[in-house]
Amino acid sequence: MVEEIRTSDGLRLAVREHGDPAGPTVVAVHGYPDDRHVWDGVVDDLAADHHVVTYDMRGAGESDAPRRRDAYRVDRLAADLAAVIDAVSPDAPVHLLAHDWGSVQSWHLVTDPDFRERLASFTSISGPCLDHIGRWFRTASVRERRRQARKSWYISFFRLPVLPVLAWRSGIFGAALARREGVARPSVRTAVNGLELYRANIGDRVRSPQRRVTRVPVQVIAPRGDAYVGPSLARSAEGFADRLWVREVPGRHWLPLTRPDVVARAVREIEVHVAGGPEPVRARQVVVVTGAGSGIGRETAKAFAAKGAFVVGADVDLAAASETAVATGGAAYEVDVADSRAVEKFAAEVAQEHGVPDVVVNNAGIGMAGPFTATTEEEWRRIVDVNLWGVVHGCRAFVPRMRERGEGGHVVNVASAAAFLPHRSMSAYATTKAAVLALSQSLRAELADEGIGVTALCPGFVHTGITATARFAGQDPETEQRSRDAATAAYRRRGYTPDRVARKLLRAVEKDLAVAPVTAEAHMGLLASRLTPRLVRAVARRG
Repeated sequence: MVEEIRTSDGLRLAVREHGDPAGPTVVAVHGYPDDRHVWDGVVDDLAADHHVVTYDMRGAGESDAPRRRDAYRVDRLAADLAAVIDAVSPDAPVHLLAHDWGSVQSWHLVTDPDFRERLASFTSISGPCLDHIGRWFRTASVRERRRQARKSWYISFFRLPVLPVLAWRSGIFGAALARREGVARPSVRTAVNGLELYRANIGDRVRSPQRRVTRVPVQVIAPRGDAYVGPSLARSAEGFADRLWVREVPGRHWLPLTRPDVVARAVREIEVHVAGGPEPVRARQVVVVTGAGSGIGRETAKAFAAKGAFVVGADVDLAAASETAVATGGAAYEVDVADSRAVEKFAAEVAQEHGVPDVVVNNAGIGMAGPFTATTEEEWRRIVDVNLWGVVHGCRAFVPRMRERGEGGHVVNVASAAAFLPHRSMSAYATTKAAVLALSQSLRAELADEGIGVTALCPGFVHTGITATARFAGQDPETEQRSRDAATAAYRRRGYTPDRVARKLLRAVEKDLAVAPVTAEAHMGLLASRLTPRLVRAVARRG
């Protein structure tokens, strides 16, 4: 087992090997101000079936630190990496994994045509190529450059004499970094030595960039909450790699520490692709819609499909769901959302056959009207089972899978304007929809750090088939049918169609809205419920 190597200029690099030497080799390169231990969580995952190699770059951890500034130039760092690769895997290409400055130096090696055959793949996290950065500054918009300049304020500070050294040695900078990013304080020695990375490399290469291209399969992991590398800069390699995939994920800059499972899975996916399997990043968005057989559900499925998504439609009526699948080019499932086991089985099958969904729309619901005293226990149970438990089951089945995947997503729970507009004959229906609204707001808060948005959609009076099947408690069959016909006629006169709701739903997902009233009366009702609740209650008594 290799424990150290000597660089071309005589420095000692501390190297550690993990896992089965016979497995595929992954070489992981840390960034600044870290050492090899930033990869510990990823190593624990990958070492089960890989040969994983980590090392401290020059100046970091247990490796030697050169005294001359030019010894930290990116070409020297890349030469160190090449020496490590040749030492730990002399006969087979390696999968390269890098973060921050580890990625910067890795790009230098990945774009070296003489080293192409030594690399099977490259997974880069939050560390663009210096030459790509220079070219990006020439093509990015003024707004993008300004935004990135704000994120990169520290670069100018690190290039100053004395002050950044004092900031690290005093503990001020390390404490601020730990508090902001939720990571351990870095070694002062490593942090101070690593300042030379900025002083030796930022300047000429960015001002006079070369055109560095590669044929190595590359995936870029871009944390959406990265405080230092913006999404536009993360994509700076586009056009310089034959095969490039950019995977945006929730999280902050130190993703290897906070979500090692996401990083390990990404490495496995690109490895499978290199071996002839599917691409590492799914090309199409996967959307699940319940109650997809008609009305808002069907139009929502069609709207997402029109945007290029693969739609999985579920309905208690399989024939209706199948019609939607034909219209969208998606898949159809027969599911009663009131049945928790059926929903869990549905979620497992979707994940297995189509992947964990990016968007889940819990839309299935039924209508009910009538006085509280006329509503039977059986009727209460049915509407709670479908309208509330159906949403709960959908969230319980899909949200854990979305969280485990670690790439964010969105959940839309279809509530109603009745959630904030009480009515004397809508106690059962309004109760379930108010519960859906409360559930959605609480779940949104819980999942915020996971990058999963939650929206409560509140449509209002929309002409769908729900009025034709609604239950009117306390009425005989003949009277109930007349009530259904009257409600259907009223909704038809209102003229707000499901396709318009679907457009608003897609916008709510794009804008990550917490509550999305749809119709004019829903907007006015929500505003009135907040500003004049007494008036809303008075109207409910007269309604």
